[in-house]
Amino acid sequence: MGVVVRKSPAMVVRPSEPPPTTTASGTTIKLSSFDKPYTTLPVTSFLVFEHPIHEAAETVKGALSQALVYYYPIAGRIVAGPGGGDDLRIQCNGEGVTFVAASASHALKDVEFFARSSSPGGARKTTTTTTLLLLDELAVYYPAERCGGPGDPLLLMQVTEFSCGGFVLGATWNHGLADGAGMAQFLQAVGELARGSSQPSLVPVRSSDDLPPRPDISRRPTKKSEPLDLACLDIAVPSSLINGVRAQLLHERHHQACTMFEAVAAVLWRCRTRAAIVSGTTSTPSSLAPLRFAVNLRKKLVNARDGYYGNCVTMRVVTAAARTVASADIVDLVEMIRRAKDGVVHDDQLTTKDEEEQVWYNTLTLSSWRNIGFEKADFGGGTPERVMCRLQPSVLAGPSCVVNLPCVTEKDGGLGSSNVFAACVKEEHAGAFLGEIASLISFK
Repeated sequence: MGVVVRKSPAMVVRPSEPPPTTTASGTTIKLSSFDKPYTTLPVTSFLVFEHPIHEAAETVKGALSQALVYYYPIAGRIVAGPGGGDDLRIQCNGEGVTFVAASASHALKDVEFFARSSSPGGARKTTTTTTLLLLDELAVYYPAERCGGPGDPLLLMQVTEFSCGGFVLGATWNHGLADGAGMAQFLQAVGELARGSSQPSLVPVRSSDDLPPRPDISRRPTKKSEPLDLACLDIAVPSSLINGVRAQLLHERHHQACTMFEAVAAVLWRCRTRAAIVSGTTSTPSSLAPLRFAVNLRKKLVNARDGYYGNCVTMRVVTAAARTVASADIVDLVEMIRRAKDGVVHDDQLTTKDEEEQVWYNTLTLSSWRNIGFEKADFGGGTPERVMCRLQPSVLAGPSCVVNLPCVTEKDGGLGSSNVFAACVKEEHAGAFLGEIASLISFK
């Protein structure tokens, strides 16, 4: 049963009134060293709302226009500064953002992607004919694979109303504008205005003049020329497994219980390494399995002001031999991840292009959208039932996973699990990867 999505023509939404003097039209804002690496990278999030609101698309569009008054730079464009090179800026010209209203032919409950799989391990491979095509219809994407071209808007938004009254908000934005926490802050502001507030409760800040330089903790491996045929996976790591890792760490190492992200990262790292690297025909005793993960430095290091919505994320890296990762206990991997989070990273830096290309597929990149604010967005009918993302292998920094909040409508005991959207293994390794996760769940 296919879902038909009908889209209205795209329109431009501009600020509903002139901006405050602090972001007057025509001013430019320098991008920080945290922003500049991401100015060609699009990110797409989906917020699934089960409860209807009155004329969802019109309500959100009106609130979006109001919010752009306070978040005026979002209505601007990225331009080159007078310094040349990497002197990039946001020109606050009020040209607006793209908005599309859409309707879907079915109810949310009919959409396979929003339901938890009952397969072993709570993991399943999404299918191109259903999930990926539907996601293509639930958001607006940049015409090219990348963004940041002349005239490209910084935000593309779509609101799709389903036959049940529920709706999905799809937001695609230029990562150079904001990280996930920054975009979540903006969507919360849109929600507050949609619910009748006269202004956002948090005063937004976009100037990054007082931020320190971005610490370069890790280097990204050189991308190989041929595209990777990565399978798109929807995985649930259950609370029973996460709690088991925490209990083992507390009992054996006498440590404070680890975070959910640390436990999930360790599980994904080992299972992927076993399935995609150690079992591969090209694996050698010296094959590496680096883990890279995003760390939010807003308060920990850069002391960003309250309301700042630019990028404050850097990467940490743990580099270890693939066979070491594959044979390690999960709690050992948790401790390695913890040391990296604290800034103590392994010195096994990749030194040559050949070595970098060798580990392009071996490197796993993780980020977490748990509790960064998307889950608090409320446009009048309550907070989202599920927060998701769209992983497009063609624009990823390599095999990647995004850890999300669980679907709160799950009826199978999955509440408290961690949802993971993954594009981290080739099609040929997907079955083995899911099997490793299932066996670990059964063992724990």
